[in-house]
Amino acid sequence: MKQELVNQLLNVLNEYRTLGITEQIDYQKFYLYSIITHSTAIEGSTVTELENQLLFDEGITSNKRTMMEQMMNLDLKAAYEYSMKLAGKHTDFSLDMLKNMSAVVMKNTGGQYNTLEGSFDASIGDFRLLNVSAGIGGPSYMDYHKVPAKLLEFCQQINTNRHQLIDNNNVINKYIISFDAHYQLVTIHPWVDGNGRMSRLVMNHLQYEFGLVPVKVVKEDKAEYIQSLIDSRNLESPEPFREFMLQEHIKNLSKEIEAHKKSLDFDPINAKFDPIKSFSDPITDRLYKELLSNNSLNYSEYAELLGVSEATVKRRLGELKNRGVIVRVGSNKTGHWEIKSKISNNNKI
Repeated sequence: MKQELVNQLLNVLNEYRTLGITEQIDYQKFYLYSIITHSTAIEGSTVTELENQLLFDEGITSNKRTMMEQMMNLDLKAAYEYSMKLAGKHTDFSLDMLKNMSAVVMKNTGGQYNTLEGSFDASIGDFRLLNVSAGIGGPSYMDYHKVPAKLLEFCQQINTNRHQLIDNNNVINKYIISFDAHYQLVTIHPWVDGNGRMSRLVMNHLQYEFGLVPVKVVKEDKAEYIQSLIDSRNLESPEPFREFMLQEHIKNLSKEIEAHKKSLDFDPINAKFDPIKSFSDPITDRLYKELLSNNSLNYSEYAELLGVSEATVKRRLGELKNRGVIVRVGSNKTGHWEIKSKISNNNKI
């Protein structure tokens, strides 16, 4: 492992936490939604983060996306919520645990398969009873007969490492263990479908359990991500994948830090916050932009522009008003919203 990458990650994590990014309102929710969106995008989903927020929070589906794509995202959200509960309880890994997690991931997109060895159902987490390869003409994954025994070995190894690291302060070792779990699970390839989502889920599961900032593999880096797995497999070493994941985490956290700093109006003494530049909530951001364009529409008109319910618009306007971003001028029928350019730190979003 390159010490330079290790030092970079430690420095970035320190700055990330010092800036209080993890303490922002709804940070965990929106970060999770981003992880889910990118994880499914790597598998072919075209659902955006904003569309997922509307789907998850408001139950609003997009007529631009297939129901299969949207169900894939809903299932993965449910799987992460299930996983985080297990991580919070420090539940040991087992074959049943992995099957149950996979069953949630594949609940609405998995199907039944009939083979000479018998039938299995991906939607309930069954392990594959046939051999699979990495695409047409690609290398074959582990023989399915070996999967249960190899998975049992995997669980035992993960549990040993977890117990040793849970109360340990070595952040890098914790990340490495999570990266290795991802690499090992995708190499075993226990399921006929959903192995990528499950491997990233297990990686994030360990990171949540260890109290780390979870790693997000963004869809734009899909090619490099897959190549790092291929390189590790060809070299029979986890090092290429470890290095990619460290670089990916450093890059993504650095981008968040940069965006966070841009959203701040730095005063050398007080670092005053300017909420007009950025909102953590995409719906609020879009509503604010509509207010800039036309500040005298009614609830239903804003709702139609945003594709959300009137209740959502009322709630978001109320939040902006309470935080001092906007004020109402005139009556509810004939008045308009006036936007204030600054608010104090005590009212920051």
